[in-house]
Amino acid sequence: MQKTDQMIDQTTQATINRWLEGDFDSATKAEINRLKQEDPEGLIDAFYTHLDFGTGGLRGIMGVGTNRMNNYTVRSATSGLANYLLKQPAHERVIVGYDSRLHSRDFAIETARVLAAAGIKVLLYRELRPVPFVSFGVLEKKCAAGVMITASHNPPEYNGYKVYWDYGGQVLPPHDQGIIDEVKKIKDPTTIEMVDFPHPLIEEVGEEMDVAYLKRTHSLMFHPGDNLSKGEELKVVYTPLHGTGMTVVPKALKDWGFTNCTLVEEQAAPDGNFPTIKSPNPEEHDALTIGIKKLETVEGDLLIATDADADRIGVVVRTKRGPIFLNGNEVAVLSIEHICQALTQTHEMPPKPAFIKSIVTTELFSKIAEHYKTTCYDLLTGFKYFGEKIHEWLIEETKTKALHIPYHHFIFGAEESYGYLLGTHARDKDAIIAANLICEMALHQKLQGKTLIEALYEIYKKYGVYRERLASLTFEGKEGVSKMKEMMLALREKPPKEIGGIPVEIVEDYLSHTKTYLNSGHREPILLPQSDVLRFWLVDETKVVIRPSGTEPKIKLYCGVKKTGSFFDETTINETITACEKQTDDVIAFVKKLIL
Repeated sequence: MQKTDQMIDQTTQATINRWLEGDFDSATKAEINRLKQEDPEGLIDAFYTHLDFGTGGLRGIMGVGTNRMNNYTVRSATSGLANYLLKQPAHERVIVGYDSRLHSRDFAIETARVLAAAGIKVLLYRELRPVPFVSFGVLEKKCAAGVMITASHNPPEYNGYKVYWDYGGQVLPPHDQGIIDEVKKIKDPTTIEMVDFPHPLIEEVGEEMDVAYLKRTHSLMFHPGDNLSKGEELKVVYTPLHGTGMTVVPKALKDWGFTNCTLVEEQAAPDGNFPTIKSPNPEEHDALTIGIKKLETVEGDLLIATDADADRIGVVVRTKRGPIFLNGNEVAVLSIEHICQALTQTHEMPPKPAFIKSIVTTELFSKIAEHYKTTCYDLLTGFKYFGEKIHEWLIEETKTKALHIPYHHFIFGAEESYGYLLGTHARDKDAIIAANLICEMALHQKLQGKTLIEALYEIYKKYGVYRERLASLTFEGKEGVSKMKEMMLALREKPPKEIGGIPVEIVEDYLSHTKTYLNSGHREPILLPQSDVLRFWLVDETKVVIRPSGTEPKIKLYCGVKKTGSFFDETTINETITACEKQTDDVIAFVKKLIL
């Protein structure tokens, strides 16, 4: 016991003492004492800081402590949200949803009880639903805010608290800081008032929201005739990875005509333990192993997999060479090419079409947008920025439409991390509408005797070969946070003049809003919000991005390379892909050595 006390600084010890001596439940106190005896380092990590709002809210490991997701941190976050909302002109109602994770429904009910105690009307989803249903629900029900209890694709021990604002997007400055300031005023979460559940101010919503969602998204088809008359020809295999997608994705596919859908039964039931996988992340090939077996058994055309809260989607295509994974960048470029081709052929391209990608997403996306004389906007990583930009454009539309002045018309947005949005029914990534779009693309190719892989190769022939690589460096605990800050500071103070033997031409520092041309020393401002990101452009147009994750204790490293020329056959393209991927591997290896 004495040794444990010596390890803990005074501030952290004082916080622990407040939880042991305060009006916290007995199970919480017992767990603190157990950690004190058996895992003192874990105890420090649980109390040395408070969970911070990252890209849209809270996310952390479940357990006791101020740095963990539990009833008390959820109450504090909700009380801060409620107090901030009460200062706003409109605060009539908040919609609350939750995913399949352990304690998600419990946390959602805690959220509703605190909001109702503050006199705020709550619309609580009766059953688990995908995260885009909270974004959609905010808009559909004209709510002041929304809360989704989710940790997206993180491992089972995580949960989170995602806040949406009245325009349907994730909370942004100054509102996020306003909520944080209110949370900081709360010294004792045990004193936060709550109503009993059920309560007159808490109204449960259910399948009526499914109907409204499907009605809004039905009109987003680009080939409705083929989808509705020939959609059953596409053999789809679907796995929700034990998450919320099961509640809506099959309905949505059927609504678009894709009725030939086989479920991966072993992963169909919602289960926060995610028993068949390490984490419900469709980016990880291991998570799709069972789905691929089903794909091959039923001789399907493609496998689609959604993460726990159904905002990200993975795709595997069955080919003569076997199953082939499509990564997030590949799905993004297939999508924008499909959309632009369809709108061009039908002469339905709007006057001022706008696409969005993140600064770490493939540059091929921008190249395709440029080819079709549309505009692609680069934004910071995180769909909260996409939602904000879409909202700006819709305000622009209301101001200029009556004057017959062209306005930005948002069509599609994509992130390399398997997140996409088609349409404006939601202001966050939406794997439900993405599943529909992907199936439409696959059907369109199948009717021509092709697969999505062949469509991707046609894109390479048309624009050049672009390949990307993502790597992560993990830094756990208090020391890890400090180390990440030190690494980013060292890179800023002394940026590399070459990476992997290739000279650096441009350094973009999104923290100082500065774009620097190394040869001339010329500087330009970066007109995006401040963010701890460094982007390097090499003389051969290779792109390297280094940034701390907003949701995990990681530094993320991105590399994108391209090779243009004449690619006439599959062999040449494959050789070029191999060369590109070797270059990305070499660059990533160099960057790891540089910063470690």
